[in-house]
Amino acid sequence: MQIWVDADSVPSIAKDLIIKTAERTQTAAIFVANQPIKLRRSPLLTMTVVPSGFDKADDYIVEQIQAGDLAITSDIPLANDILDKGALVLTTRGIIYNKENIKQKLNMRDFMDTMRGTGVLEPQEMSVQKPYGERDKKAFADGLNKLVR
Repeated sequence: MQIWVDADSVPSIAKDLIIKTAERTQTAAIFVANQPIKLRRSPLLTMTVVPSGFDKADDYIVEQIQAGDLAITSDIPLANDILDKGALVLTTRGIIYNKENIKQKLNMRDFMDTMRGTGVLEPQEMSVQKPYGERDKKAFADGLNKLVR
């Protein structure tokens, strides 16, 4: 197993937990983003910088990930593509996506995009991402410990 991190938007708390888990379990972790992210020197940690552009990091992860690997992402379409390849998906808030729950998430995402695109939802009616807190950190750490051994 390798851990693939959609690193463009990973909270620093989650990044630290990924690094600790990779080192504790001797599992390679590959951070993918279109800008360098500072990582400590370790043979288990890799920073892969992809060209700037829409979904370049996502495309790279989907191309490289193998069945049985783990991806850390909150990007729902990316999660769906990863699951199609037989890999595991965990969000930084500790949600484990699978083939059963990802379809519901995709449908809701598409519905909300349609609502925004048609002007039915005003900007102030759209949900705002809540701050990353202790509950999220614990759920993420628990998910990592469950999936990476």
